[in-house]
Amino acid sequence: MLDKPYVPIKDADADGFFVSGLEYNPPARGVWNIVHTGMLIPCSHQVFVCAQGCLRGVVLTAAEMGTLHRMSTITVTEQDMFDGSLESDVIDGTIEIIEKLPYKPKVLLLYLSCIHLFAGCDIDMIISELNSRLDGITVVDCYMTPTMRKTITPDAKMRMQLYAALPDMPADSRSVNIIGNDRPTDSESELIKMLTDGGYTVRDLTQCRTYEEYALLASSVLNITYLPSAYAAGESMNGTHLHLPNSFDGKVLRDNYTRLCTALDMPVPELDALEAASENALHRLADTVGNREIAIDFTAVTRPFELALVLLRHGMNVRYIVADQAGEDKDAFFELKKEYPDIILYSAVNTGMIDLNSTHSGDVLAIGQKAAFYFGTDSFVNTVANGGLYGFDGILKLCSLTEDAHLHKKDRRTVIQHKGFGCECCIC
Repeated sequence: MLDKPYVPIKDADADGFFVSGLEYNPPARGVWNIVHTGMLIPCSHQVFVCAQGCLRGVVLTAAEMGTLHRMSTITVTEQDMFDGSLESDVIDGTIEIIEKLPYKPKVLLLYLSCIHLFAGCDIDMIISELNSRLDGITVVDCYMTPTMRKTITPDAKMRMQLYAALPDMPADSRSVNIIGNDRPTDSESELIKMLTDGGYTVRDLTQCRTYEEYALLASSVLNITYLPSAYAAGESMNGTHLHLPNSFDGKVLRDNYTRLCTALDMPVPELDALEAASENALHRLADTVGNREIAIDFTAVTRPFELALVLLRHGMNVRYIVADQAGEDKDAFFELKKEYPDIILYSAVNTGMIDLNSTHSGDVLAIGQKAAFYFGTDSFVNTVANGGLYGFDGILKLCSLTEDAHLHKKDRRTVIQHKGFGCECCIC
């Protein structure tokens, strides 16, 4: 690993490209945080228990969403660390909050923080006590613990805890869940069409508008994930879990669909025409963008190295990738090292990136908000975590978005500062 904010891919270590240290957070706010994600549960209320400095950020997120009425806070002070009241303050404060609410939530998401873990706080006791005293409310332990990123990230843990409040329900053999997403999967994708054409009800938390709809997630017999951060959530669910990664590789997609159809005992549909359409879209995109330099960042798509490989093999000029390590698409990373060794990898968080947007010269087409900021371009695809696109249809639509970004500029300063891209469509 290097202390510079960039490295040629030929010299990069797949497990970490840069030295970990002081980090820079660019003003590209489209990714979701734990507040956005927790708000997906209908009839839920969030209680954050942490120091005042930490509370500022989460309260602002709720305010920006217009959901302050669904959030409360308890401040942890230095004195709490010494007088033995850490657990009792959480319990008593939470009960007081619930008693004063003008409504009774079905689910209470209790967010504890780094300080509780450092102090050895008895979290299990807190949750057990609250569940016994708050009749009719399911209390779920959630965590605002960025210091724990090296184990399970707060994002992945939050996606898992979204389903911890599900009640016991009779199994529905014709019901399938899509788990751990920020937004619904595009209804025109072949994944959704395969399921609905096969007679299955597709359930997704992002489309639940009542607690009753949320509870029905517990009835599904198959749980599908395709975001890497949702994998732990899928594993935690009752029923079969299938991880079908959101790939840009036709072989991977066909394998996904074969595994899905095998699990549901239904025939694999004809995909040749759709795959051909996605191939044609890639060729048209190459003709449109020509030799223009392209930068891809990891917040836009979950497999940035795989996307880069596909675009390069179709004649496009991917020059930069913003990421700090290889993820699910490690195989594509190694293929890029071999076939395109001069691609430059840039850190997403290294403090040396602060001045890149003012020093980089060149007219870059960016896929992702961080790439748009770092390369100072108004030609960018404004998407986060694949934006609900999936499969061959997703490739076709991403090509359309990229072509539009090439032809029509956006005001990046206005667009990328909007927090939680797409969250409005998910909030009741």
